[in-house]
Amino acid sequence: MRIVVQRCKEAAVTVEGETVGSIGQGLMLLVGVTHEDTEQDVIWAADKIAGLRIFEDESEKMNLSVQDIGGAILSVSQFTLYGDCRKGRRPNFMAAARPEQAERLYDSFNERLRGLGLAVETGRFGAMMDVRLVNWGPVTLIVDSRE
Repeated sequence: MRIVVQRCKEAAVTVEGETVGSIGQGLMLLVGVTHEDTEQDVIWAADKIAGLRIFEDESEKMNLSVQDIGGAILSVSQFTLYGDCRKGRRPNFMAAARPEQAERLYDSFNERLRGLGLAVETGRFGAMMDVRLVNWGPVTLIVDSRE
């Protein structure tokens, strides 16, 4: 799994003009699944993200996780994270999982985060989505279960 993690003050996703997910302070996640991913990748990635200490404590040090601050997560599926741009001008998406596998693992990932006590909002899998966020910092990281 490859996940772009963005610390945010707020984030929202809309589909055809309807807001389908929105959060205040927390993490905006763009979640990509590759065909090699398994439930072990889901567990590792969810646990890693839930515990990432990227929020500041009273000393302005990044010592707090999204769990520590009572923040929420907006999780959006993003197969283009596995786009290979090394050759030509059009990305190759062969490394992205097939939709049926990707949706199952994406749903499992979100359920794992909920099981860790986090409020999780989502986009709509496979839909054309508009995503808005106020990136706080900015702080943006990439978490990859294969690296």
